[in-house]
Amino acid sequence: MTLASDPVDFLTVQDLALSSGNLVITMPTSFHVARGETLAIVGESGSGKSLMAKAIAGLLPPGVTAKGSVKLEGCELNGLSERDWQRLRGRRVSMLLQDPFTMLNPVMRAGRHLDEVLRDDPTFHDRKARRAEVERRLMEVGINNPAVADHFPFQLSGGMSQRIALASSLARDPEILIADEPSTALDVTTQAEIMQLLKDAKAQRGMSLILITHDLRLAFSICDRVLVLYAGSVVEIGRADHLGSGPFHPYSAGLLLSEPSATKRVKRLVAMPGRVPMAHAVAGQCAFADRCDWADERCRAARPGLEQRAPGRFTRCLRQPEIQGELDALRRAALEAAPPISARLANELPLVKVDAITKVFPGNTATHALKGVSFHIAPGESVGLVGESGSGKSTLGRCLVGLETPTTGKIEINGIDAHDFEALKPEDRAHLRRTVQMVFQDPYSTLNPRHSIGKTLAESLRAGQSSGDMNVKIARLLTEVGLTGDYAKRRPAQLSGGERQRIAIARALAVSPRLLVCDEPVSALDVSVQAQMLNLFKDLKATRGLSFLFITHDLAVVRQIADRIVVLYLGDVVEEGSVDKVLSEPQHPYTKRLVASVPTSRASDHQTESRRIPLM
Repeated sequence: MTLASDPVDFLTVQDLALSSGNLVITMPTSFHVARGETLAIVGESGSGKSLMAKAIAGLLPPGVTAKGSVKLEGCELNGLSERDWQRLRGRRVSMLLQDPFTMLNPVMRAGRHLDEVLRDDPTFHDRKARRAEVERRLMEVGINNPAVADHFPFQLSGGMSQRIALASSLARDPEILIADEPSTALDVTTQAEIMQLLKDAKAQRGMSLILITHDLRLAFSICDRVLVLYAGSVVEIGRADHLGSGPFHPYSAGLLLSEPSATKRVKRLVAMPGRVPMAHAVAGQCAFADRCDWADERCRAARPGLEQRAPGRFTRCLRQPEIQGELDALRRAALEAAPPISARLANELPLVKVDAITKVFPGNTATHALKGVSFHIAPGESVGLVGESGSGKSTLGRCLVGLETPTTGKIEINGIDAHDFEALKPEDRAHLRRTVQMVFQDPYSTLNPRHSIGKTLAESLRAGQSSGDMNVKIARLLTEVGLTGDYAKRRPAQLSGGERQRIAIARALAVSPRLLVCDEPVSALDVSVQAQMLNLFKDLKATRGLSFLFITHDLAVVRQIADRIVVLYLGDVVEEGSVDKVLSEPQHPYTKRLVASVPTSRASDHQTESRRIPLM
């Protein structure tokens, strides 16, 4: 179905379809954006979100073609020459990318990026006038130090680089800005600042905004309407508040229920099975049918149309009128929170005891990464370690596994002095490496791409002094992390991000550790895969009695996984306590700022187990 254009529509997309040769990337897609409106386009990786955004901005990569119509106030954009786009891009349509370093030239100073954008404006032909305007534009995005204009990108933090990229995108006051995951890689406080800057810029200019994101809290907190994209097809469109309180499509419901709540701990997150298929593989049926509990033969017989089921509400679900009651029941059942966490016995001997450790990295200016940090982890306990980039979280985790040696202080793990792994007796060092294992953020960089999964796990089993039938043990490990035995024959390049992370966990489990140090293990995953991984960690804690140090900047994630929380700020512990107490009643100003920075989502309070959307 095509959506009729409305006279107030500013941007009208009609039957936009993307392909690469004979490969279908997105099916014909139609939607509109009114002047001054914010539209979120959400969906998992592989849905086609970013390519659709680039098609609207005339920035498709070579080999990808677009059919259909993209009109800006009646002006057709699809098919414009690059010369025509140069006149439009920046002034009428602008784009802000996820990674600012892809927008910033590494050999150009920050201010030069804005200077080049302003140079075509007759008002700023004079160099002095351009410099003054550059400084004004930097102030608009919260950079009050004019000297930043003379810095190179490598001298800037991620948040500062994104501010420069945003200032460049806004420099010619575009009428519509397309922001593609503009805050994904940023800390929660920096993310909040960038999104506030976007909201302010939109309000001051009357600008339209298309936000591409997989963060549902973000989408619901700042957007007027939400478009849900799956396998290259729009499956639902509606007002943000309506979709958040009662989605019409099972996929939308699955996304909402996969999202961890920032306000309460739930018994178990809903996790959709499988992964997003290629658009061409599901072109003749409901794209979500193979992952949906409610699909029947009608859903697989033909591709459903996008039908209006309420004012402003469109869905591509044939069975929506029949199943809406069940979808609503999922949301209502989600209001029940998990039971309170039982307090640990005060006299229980800790598995890990960290006492006043410091870490100083030498250099022209010494960096004090840790400043007398102390805490403990009890057997079977999950401790969340939270804080912004630069707080010392990863350094502390690396000290626990022997990848860094503290400058001063003491670490004791399972009764062994572990502050300096290299100074230990070989047998003590080997014992420690079996006791504590680390799971990193990027599993691909820790897996040998030339080794099969079976070989990787076999090496770890041998390191753990395992004996017996290796194939049986490998199959058991794979089953424990939710994979089948045939994965042993695959290589890392053949796996999805979530599957690679499961392999990384299986490898860590091969030596039967008592503690897993997890450094941002779910931050790069889609929300549905993230839910699967968090459920897996909960299962491992229950079945193996594992302890965890869970390093994250995501307070919604730590709410679901941790018993206690340690808040780290610039190398110091500023607050510590039960996760519910700290996140519900923060005492330190820094903790209060972290909690206040979490986007408010109508979906956050709607977590439940589903009838199927199976729980991993």
